Amino acid sequence: MEYDSYSPEDTYELARKLGLNAKAGDVFCLIGNLGVGKTLFSQGFAKGLGIEEYVNSPTFTIVQEYEGRDDRRLTLYHFDVYRIEEPEEMEEVGFADMVYGGGVSLIEWADMISDILPEQYTRVTIEKNLEKGFDYRRIEVTEVG
Repeated sequence: MEYDSYSPEDTYELARKLGLNAKAGDVFCLIGNLGVGKTLFSQGFAKGLGIEEYVNSPTFTIVQEYEGRDDRRLTLYHFDVYRIEEPEEMEEVGFADMVYGGGVSLIEWADMISDILPEQYTRVTIEKNLEKGFDYRRIEVTEVG
């Protein structure tokens, strides 16, 4: 599915809806250049999971864990793998336990660790198109596997 986002609010709302429909074991992989709105997307997604805490990219810690507060009580494992040099480094943070566990995983810069992604995941690609405006984003959501 492709979506047109004309504002940060549009992007946040799409992500919130995806978070509302997420279930235990789901993995969402965010792909996009710097400044396209991956962190904003993550914040909306977390809100959809019932997470009230402020969510930011765990660039230096690689993963941040958040507990959902809604009736589903899902844990969000929010990864930012921008600084990963080798996919094997993910073993040190317990990547497999989290991704194959009972929570929901959201991975920013997931294309950098494509070799270790699960067979099934949801790919979310966010792209700018300045011809359509500074705030415009094309968001493609694709089921893989």
